[in-house]
Amino acid sequence: MCLNRSSCAVLVEGMSRALRFVLPLVLLCGALPARAGETQALERGTAIIDPFALRELDRAFDLNGILKSNPNTSALFPWVDLPLPLIKSIDDEFERYIARHKADHPNETIGVGPSFDFQLFDRALLYPGDTRFVLAGIINRMDRAYVSEANCGEIRLIYRLTRVASPADGNAGPRRFPMTLNLVFKARGDDAPTGANLTCAEIARRWLEIENSELTGKELADKLQSADSLLELVRRENLDRAEINLQIVHAPKSPTHDFRTDYLMKVFDYDAKSGKLVEASLENQIDRARLLSDEDLARDFKAWLLDPAHFAELDKGTILIPERFLVKGAIASTPAGFAPSGLQPAFGMVAGEDGTKNPVFSESDVVGALKAATERGIRLQNIRSLAGFERRVNDMTCTGCHQTRGIGGFHFPGVDWMAEKPSNSTVVPASPHFFGDQVRRRDILAAFRDGKQPDFSRGFASRPQTRGSTELAGTEYEDGWGAHCYVQHEKASEDDASFRGWSCAEGLACEAQNPASRIGMCFVKGR
Repeated sequence: MCLNRSSCAVLVEGMSRALRFVLPLVLLCGALPARAGETQALERGTAIIDPFALRELDRAFDLNGILKSNPNTSALFPWVDLPLPLIKSIDDEFERYIARHKADHPNETIGVGPSFDFQLFDRALLYPGDTRFVLAGIINRMDRAYVSEANCGEIRLIYRLTRVASPADGNAGPRRFPMTLNLVFKARGDDAPTGANLTCAEIARRWLEIENSELTGKELADKLQSADSLLELVRRENLDRAEINLQIVHAPKSPTHDFRTDYLMKVFDYDAKSGKLVEASLENQIDRARLLSDEDLARDFKAWLLDPAHFAELDKGTILIPERFLVKGAIASTPAGFAPSGLQPAFGMVAGEDGTKNPVFSESDVVGALKAATERGIRLQNIRSLAGFERRVNDMTCTGCHQTRGIGGFHFPGVDWMAEKPSNSTVVPASPHFFGDQVRRRDILAAFRDGKQPDFSRGFASRPQTRGSTELAGTEYEDGWGAHCYVQHEKASEDDASFRGWSCAEGLACEAQNPASRIGMCFVKGR
């Protein structure tokens, strides 16, 4: 996979916060210098994205077969015939969204189809018909083993809602819709299978074994499913939860409003005893509105988050916020900034930002937490300022992460292997954030394999943690053209301590859309 040319398309599509730079990006895409080793896929050993292998694996990991008790059902959408609350939960979210829209935009219509100002996702696509969920990728997330060490982290099967071609379509091919469904499995189940005796080290070894494999298509799929394969434990009894992300509304640019798309995010835990998926809170998705309106809850949240032990976990990116502070559904907007609950769930929670009367945190609160951490000998890697604290709180949430260096509201749409000529070399299956994090994930797999204690810490969503590797140097993922950066002050002492290391490679300069934030992107000097 080309790390510069092919990912240029991702960067252009995902630049929601820097629209004025799109034209220069397009002009420069064809003139990027080649880098040694740029054809080496970053996801090697950490993800299965080969479209031809996924075509074969889609049969083995058919969504109906995993979720339904009767795998031979004719229903293409697996939730319809199950006693699950998913459809009702989605419908409820739609109704709440429509009600809010009508209250906020009384003069703009909302409904399904191009005749409306705000075009809703057609929920009819979720019922049996000519659509189904197609396997788009299999992702190793053993880097999340800090959530449950006994389970060795997670393995995720990502499905994309797709219209399957039928005779009535004539020559029209399948059409993919803006919705993904992730089935999250425990990498190792609570009850190890008889005789398997699988350890985290063995599971990691199996994944890393394919790192240098040249297999593709059916040969790769067969290897992945062979005896003692890395997909051995990806089965229903090890299912942990299902996650959905769908584009709930699309609003083309008009005389009355700018271009906008909103994404609905929901999570459903799997109850193995009942076989049901139950609505659950989104991990670390803080309930901003409730915190700003409930002083007692806000006080408890502040005390909990600023406790030195939790503050250190926030800095490392391994924090797990208690459920009482979380919400069970969220809307993320693209371009970011339409809704405070979009890219910036923490917006208004820190004094001095938007005039909020009762902010949760004051500047002195954060400064005090930084001092307390230092006094306890805690070495902070990311949060070294008020701005660093707010950015960290934002990108720890589902919405904040998905709206940072994403492809619209997604991090992994996958390659459409049902297309006539699917190819990873011409279509980028994932976002810059996804690819920028692969070196860290592979480092964690190697630690598991070698019997070492993994370092689960991670950098900001905007800027990956390098961990001493030079693999990302000069690319858009770290300091190359298109990377996120920080405009340095003339006096180094005035630079924000959280971002002063976000520099650009030689020959590039950091340009910020908003001079006040000084966060920008790396471009060719003097262009």
